[in-house]
Amino acid sequence: MNAFNGYASANVVTDHQHWLARHRALEIELMQARQSHRGLKRQTAAAAAIANAPDDTGSDAWMMTYLDMMTLLLVVTMALLAMAGRGHDHAHKDDFNLSQMFNAQELTRLDPPGALLLTPQAKTTVEPKPEPTPAPIIVAEVVAPEPAASVAMPIEVPTPEPVTAPPATAASVKPSVDDLLNELPLDKLGSDIEVVTSESAVSFRISSEIIFPSGQSDLNLGGLRVLQRLIPILESVPHKIIVAGHTDTQDIRSSRFPSNWELSSARAGSVVRYLQSNGISSDRLTAVGYADTRPLGDNATTQGRARNRRVEFILER
Repeated sequence: MNAFNGYASANVVTDHQHWLARHRALEIELMQARQSHRGLKRQTAAAAAIANAPDDTGSDAWMMTYLDMMTLLLVVTMALLAMAGRGHDHAHKDDFNLSQMFNAQELTRLDPPGALLLTPQAKTTVEPKPEPTPAPIIVAEVVAPEPAASVAMPIEVPTPEPVTAPPATAASVKPSVDDLLNELPLDKLGSDIEVVTSESAVSFRISSEIIFPSGQSDLNLGGLRVLQRLIPILESVPHKIIVAGHTDTQDIRSSRFPSNWELSSARAGSVVRYLQSNGISSDRLTAVGYADTRPLGDNATTQGRARNRRVEFILER
């Protein structure tokens, strides 16, 4: 029985929609016919005024009959709709209200094309959330603690221990110049090598005229013999060795050495290569060229210039 009622209700809804669409189409057709009739009437009146002929309205008699028929058809349609809704009014009283659906405003209102295809959206009402009930505030009695008896306790201050410096290791203390001289076998150097000491280093000084030809950076036989006596002394200590080349102020302008800078650097490099080839580690060796920037004598004299031309071996402590 419920299925039958649902099926019947669906048929009623479909019939109502069909008759409503038909009703709107008849209204539009009726309006168009009235407008056509008015336009035709105006044309006829204008033609009669121009031709000075009486207005002949006998030819428009069929239009009045057509309009009456369309009006009658509209009334019959509304009657059928009213009769179709009475049979199911008891089952769907709240769903269909014909008095509200067919009134004067609804019959005379013209909807734009396509408005019948639009489905109205249901309005959703948002219920306000109930406000949370505040929790009751419980007031607890706070009992103040009784003051404790103050007892004076003696405070012991630890006595600072004397700070003793760590014992110095042999690696952290650098040997003095005297200790370094005592380690070196200087009695085997000979008179060609001059020993020079300072507060920070011990150096060996050799004249460039003994180990190099004039204006050259290649070692000669005399220089090789002098360096052979110096190599055992350099090997006996682990210190780094700086080989510094020096010249006088006389310019040497050649294709190989454009200035004294190139000559002093090339002589220092030749000595370093020879020491490395004779067993001294390259990590201990450094070659430096000073040209004539650190003179020992007066470059205006022959003796001073000869003293300035030299190669020094500096041992770093």
